Amino acid sequence: MINLSQDIQSLSTFKRNTNELINQMKETGNPLILTVNGKAELVVQDAASYQKVLAYIKQLETIIERKKELEPTKSNNKKALELLKTWEEEGDEQEQTETLEYLSQSLEQDHFSNRSLFSPLA
Repeated sequence: MINLSQDIQSLSTFKRNTNELINQMKETGNPLILTVNGKAELVVQDAASYQKVLAYIKQLETIIERKKELEPTKSNNKKALELLKTWEEEGDEQEQTETLEYLSQSLEQDHFSNRSLFSPLA
């Protein structure tokens, strides 16, 4: 969080006290906002803090991409659940058992783990 009394400095002050202000940035991790004629003009940040910001942005971009990838799956899962609910209410028990066995076998063949996804039907 920016400390208004320490992290906003004039460009002239930064030029006069560069080493001191660089040490301050390293200690606090906060950037400095440099002003010219009383208006914010520049933001200066130490390299380590900047790298953290870049890594954080990359993580957020990855999360956003994964979320986008999951959206169609959520929609398809909802449709499949609605279909299964209708099928359960209307369906023939023998047909349901055979279909469940078929789907279970198909899913077992399509996943990457050796672990079973479903327990055997009784």
